[in-house]
Order: sequence, then structure tokens, then C-alpha cells
Amino acid sequence: MKTAYKVLAYLVAAEVAIQAMVMVWAIAGLGKWVDGGGVLDKAVMESDASPFPEVFGFIVHGINGTFVIPGIALLLVITSFFTKVRGAIKWAVIVFVLVVVQGQLGFLGHEIAAVGALHGLTALALLVTALYAGLRIRRAQRSNISPSEERVTAPV
Repeated sequence: MKTAYKVLAYLVAAEVAIQAMVMVWAIAGLGKWVDGGGVLDKAVMESDASPFPEVFGFIVHGINGTFVIPGIALLLVITSFFTKVRGAIKWAVIVFVLVVVQGQLGFLGHEIAAVGALHGLTALALLVTALYAGLRIRRAQRSNISPSEERVTAPV
């Protein structure tokens, strides 16, 4: 279960990086499209057409942030109960709470644009926290090696 916990924590961190990548990809595509004469208005946003190929980045960002990352974070919390490592539950819950806050800030950002800054800052906090949760398990796995096993596996 420690390995599953570690993988899930690192997956949350990787998903945060993917979120940043697809968002910047989409914004860059939007800028290129507008520079080429495209106009972004309510009609374009409500249409089913894809005005530029990079619009897919907005879609991936929405799906990841709404379903994928919360699902992984929930699995991390569930897995934390079976890892038998001190602090695993606490750090999994912190990751989950940050995911929930991050999602709410993302939705609120559609109403109050300045909240977008907090959304970005919380993403960084989530990235660091998820990485730390995974690293804690790596350290716990290393400390579980008995001295006799350590001597056998050490290079001569």
C-alpha cells in the first residue's frame, strides 16, 4: 500500500503540472488565433465549433480539475488508511483539501477574475504538498530496511 500511496501522491503532482501545461497551451493558441483576426465573444464560447485547435487545452484543464485530480486525491486518502506510516493520513487529507479548495477557486474565478491568482498560487501549494506526501513514503520505505539487509545490498 505504501507504493500505491506514493504513486497516487506523485500522480496528483504530475496532474498539477499537466494542468499548467494545457492551460498555457490553450492561452497561447487563443492569443495566436486572436492575432490572426479571431474574435472571442459569448457566441464563440457557447458554440459547439472549435475556433482554434488549442481550445482542447481548456477542455482537458476542466476535465482534469473537475474529475481526474479529485478522484486521484480521494484514492490517496483511502489508501492512506492502509499504509501504516505515521502522518500518511494527515498529508493525504491536506492534499485532498487543497484539491477541493483549488477546484472551488477555479469555479469562482469565472465570477471574480482576481481569484485566478489564488487559483495559481494554490496550484503551487498543491504541487509541493503532493510531492512531499510522496517523498515521506519513500523515506519511510528506506527506513524499514533492516541493518542486515542493508549490508547485503550495499556495494562492496
